[in-house]
Amino acid sequence: MAVFTVESLGFSDKGQAILQAIDFSVQEGERLTLIGPSGSGKSSILKLLGGLISPSQGRILYQGSNLADLDMPLYRQEVSYCFQQPVLFGKTVEDNLAFPFQVRQLAFDRQRAIQALRKVNLSEAFLNKNITDLSGGEKQRVALIRNLLFEPKVLLLDEITVGLDATTKEVVHGLIGDYHASGKTIIEVTHDAAEIAAAEKVLQVEGGRLVL
Repeated sequence: MAVFTVESLGFSDKGQAILQAIDFSVQEGERLTLIGPSGSGKSSILKLLGGLISPSQGRILYQGSNLADLDMPLYRQEVSYCFQQPVLFGKTVEDNLAFPFQVRQLAFDRQRAIQALRKVNLSEAFLNKNITDLSGGEKQRVALIRNLLFEPKVLLLDEITVGLDATTKEVVHGLIGDYHASGKTIIEVTHDAAEIAAAEKVLQVEGGRLVL
């Protein structure tokens, strides 16, 4: 079953064409890697899939329904976007891990949050840490487990390992690998040579178009 079907997709910003005539599909459980030069439009494709921006031409179907017609808050519980620069809010790590519970009108499950932290080699004490005291790698790990606490159907990853040290990168790769192994779908953008070499399915983007 196709999770995404992208048809004649185009995107322009301030009169400049960023993407043109993009067509592809992503099947349930696939891991798709978008590659290409900086500025080629890879991140724009990811943002369009995440519903963060709207297409100028064409359409995106999610499980057969036009993305433009879907309820975005509910959609984003199923399709989760993880930014290159992690976006944390509130004051503490707990504020961030409590958020997915709040949007679902559920009580915060502290033990579930602690287990998630341990998966990325962060201790229970991190719950009370101020987000301004976290390193870049710690922020990325917190942002990632926040996205995965309720295991979305699709994870969109925009170069999330950029700038991470080798140990942190290994931890992140392990978590994402386990998520994918559970049958979930991943669409990722990367410039990392090792990640590209290990990619299962690759689409190359150049000059706003797919290169076949």
